[in-house]
Amino acid sequence: MKYLLPLLFFFGLVHLGSAQSYFIKGRILEFGSDQSIPNATILLLTYSDSVQVDGMISDIDGYFDIQNVDEGEYLLKVQYLGYQNLFKTIEVKEDLDLGNLNLKETATELGEVTVNARRSTGTQKSDTTLYNADAFKTMKDASAQTLVEKLPGVTSMDGSLQAQGESIAQILVDGKPFFGGDVQTALQNLPAEVIQGIEIFDQKSEKAQLSGFDDGERMKTINIITKPNRRKGQFGKASVGYGTDDRYLAGASVNAFNEDQRITFTGLSNNINVDSYTADPNARGNDRPQNGIIKTNILGLNYSDLIGEKLKISGSYLFRKRENNGISSLFREYVTDANDGQTYTEESRNTRVNRDHRFDMRLEYNIDDNNRIVFRPRFSASNDKENSGFLGESMNDLGLLNQTENTRTADNDDFDIDNRLYYGHKFNKAGRSLTVRASYGYHWNKDLAFRKATNSFFQPTEKTEIIQQRIQRDRTGTNWNTGVSYTEPIGKYGQMELEYEIGNRSDDSDQLTFDILDEDLPNLGLELDTALSNTFESKYIRQETELGYQWKKDKVQFQVEGEYQHAKLQNDQGFPAPFDLQRTFESFMPTVRFDYKFSDNTNMEIDYDTDTDAPSVQQLQGVIDNSNPLQLRTGNPDLDQSYSNRIRLRLRSRNPDTDKSWFVFAQASIVENSIANSSFIADSTTTLPGGIVLEKGSQLFRPVNLDGYQDFRSWLSYGMPLDFMKSNLNINGGLSFSKRPGQVNNELSFNNSSRISTGISISSNISDQVDFNISTRASFNNVKNTLNPSLDNKYFNQRTRLNFSWIIWEGFVYRMDLNHQINSGLSEGFDNNFLLMNMSIGKKVFANQRGEISLNVYDLLGQNTSVRRNVTDVYIEDVQNNVLQRYFMLTFTFNIRRFSKGMDMQDYNEMVNDGGGDRRGRPGTI
Repeated sequence: MKYLLPLLFFFGLVHLGSAQSYFIKGRILEFGSDQSIPNATILLLTYSDSVQVDGMISDIDGYFDIQNVDEGEYLLKVQYLGYQNLFKTIEVKEDLDLGNLNLKETATELGEVTVNARRSTGTQKSDTTLYNADAFKTMKDASAQTLVEKLPGVTSMDGSLQAQGESIAQILVDGKPFFGGDVQTALQNLPAEVIQGIEIFDQKSEKAQLSGFDDGERMKTINIITKPNRRKGQFGKASVGYGTDDRYLAGASVNAFNEDQRITFTGLSNNINVDSYTADPNARGNDRPQNGIIKTNILGLNYSDLIGEKLKISGSYLFRKRENNGISSLFREYVTDANDGQTYTEESRNTRVNRDHRFDMRLEYNIDDNNRIVFRPRFSASNDKENSGFLGESMNDLGLLNQTENTRTADNDDFDIDNRLYYGHKFNKAGRSLTVRASYGYHWNKDLAFRKATNSFFQPTEKTEIIQQRIQRDRTGTNWNTGVSYTEPIGKYGQMELEYEIGNRSDDSDQLTFDILDEDLPNLGLELDTALSNTFESKYIRQETELGYQWKKDKVQFQVEGEYQHAKLQNDQGFPAPFDLQRTFESFMPTVRFDYKFSDNTNMEIDYDTDTDAPSVQQLQGVIDNSNPLQLRTGNPDLDQSYSNRIRLRLRSRNPDTDKSWFVFAQASIVENSIANSSFIADSTTTLPGGIVLEKGSQLFRPVNLDGYQDFRSWLSYGMPLDFMKSNLNINGGLSFSKRPGQVNNELSFNNSSRISTGISISSNISDQVDFNISTRASFNNVKNTLNPSLDNKYFNQRTRLNFSWIIWEGFVYRMDLNHQINSGLSEGFDNNFLLMNMSIGKKVFANQRGEISLNVYDLLGQNTSVRRNVTDVYIEDVQNNVLQRYFMLTFTFNIRRFSKGMDMQDYNEMVNDGGGDRRGRPGTI
């Protein structure tokens, strides 16, 4: 069965015949200024009847390169919004470099002409959606995030910004990485007024970009295109504030742009649960309150530059110190026999202080037109100090089973290095390429903890034990990978790829647990507990050989690949009892992709992928973790790798005349040998191997391989303008289903969870004086368990949010942010509905209104709370955490705006008076 399904999807294609083809390349510039124009549309048309042969979009530097063009006479058309179309007749007999092609701005004749047409919000080109930023009006001091959240298909889900149903993984600014993968920091450090356009697309991997052969690795990406007249100067914002209960905030975000050289600095210190400096005065992160009371200090730096004409460099560094004081309540229902239900409650307090350093860099060296090197080093280091305690109790139908009072202090260090190197070579024959890649990583962590637990057991007889321990864990790991791929054109429209890859992951993990014999000498009076100690090493080496074929013509692209993988997993335990275990896996992994372009504005993608996933060292290491003595955990060195099948559909459609758009996303997965949890619940005192005693009602969790995991999720979004109220409407909905296998006392169970969700949002496009965004999202959830039907449950959640900003008069600004949440069907005491209301009134100061003094109130009604439900393979739980509640704060904010002296008066007036919006094409009289 493991090989049958993949074999049904895989078949080979051989395309015979060949024809001589050429390439056409050039660069699109703005006439008179030599500024590059990114995202211009280049169309290659037949000369006789203007039928489109090929087309593409210029890159961030204005370059384009059309490959595989047959000999003949063509008409080249270049178009970009706000510029005159350019037509050029060309004859292709050899490779053509057209050099610089200059576009002129659309001429506007003066006169008493009223323009009533609505400005188009954007265009769709294949998998890239490009939005015109000035078609979405925001307040003068709005951040990029405020603008992005107005775009069709963009939503905020559980604190994560999503586009077209998938989480946004990275932000680019003019094609260069901005603050690595920290999406929130990136969007909050750019003001909306400097943005000309926003692209949303699926960025391919470095290897696919070099070779031209799609490997299926994608990252949902937003690329922010800045206005040419905002690429030289200094801009940003700084804020200071102080409030009741000694609440404070001090932060700044400053950008220094000099064309290709960009430097961004961000700093923040606060105790009001803000994780990154925001340019929005009334914002507090996202629609889900942060758990705990949090103090945060941040220093960040982002740098990018073009050195000479060949070297592109970008990098970011971020330091964050975060102190969280948390209180939580938990109620958990376990999957057990229907006649013996067991529950667990926990009340906990913890203080965690985390210091985190992150560094990310990308170097791209274009040796010449045919050779390119990309180097991506990454580094992170963190220290986490914990001081926590909890009271946990287990109950069954007979009453209280057991109880633990647990205190813990810990000091944890983590260190990670990851380096990736890519080299790509394009031969003179179009479609022929060689790509070489290599990576190396080193990972190290060291944990030291002290814990004291008083454990009481009540069934069948009452008894108490006290545990005092010192636990130290040392882990080191290395991983390396190298691969080479070769592509060759096959016929007129085809391309073949042959690839080989080899990699190794090695982990060494030691856990030593000592009983403290003298409480006054916790580091001296120690005795090793051999039942809770272990030294373990795991090595996983794999080799992969792949053959693929890609066929692309006009509206259709088809690709099929077959990969053979040979992997070996070796586990070695040195203490307490030496043993080794070695297993070999052989897998065939096919991939099929099909893209069809119905029109320039509508396209569909379908892909089928297979993959394997090896267990981690934490899952393999068979040592008992008794952090919670009522719920012990251990690893399983007998684990196999899992094998997954996934099929995915994407459909994008946009009407540029009406600005109506559709986005459809659906994905289904089936996993064989999925790594799930097996729980053993002792019905009487039980002695485990190694002498560990499991009292009645106590549990042991252990990972096992189980079949039957299924997952399906879908998302649909429809967007349209509401011209009668100058706003944009977005409607979205989704259906999801998951089947999670688990094992309880050797009995197989499945938690089947289904969810229907729907939402609607309206964002204003009225003016830069009034702005609002209102949204609501509801979800209906149904959970069923095959082993214990008494756990079957239906619950409902609805979240509604309103953001409103209004410049009332003479620089007076009113802002309001409402978050309303409804919960029903949760456990008793967790169905908490609340309305979180934030509000501010401010006054613009100084002649240019760059300053603002405001009075802010957070959680005006004192109702803020945080409740969530988690559904796993062996339990269902509800969790409630403490959150920040009402305070008042007086804040002063200053906008930094200093652009190059070369800008004209119209640009300056737009920047100061109109929030930087481009006035071309707006409704009104010209």
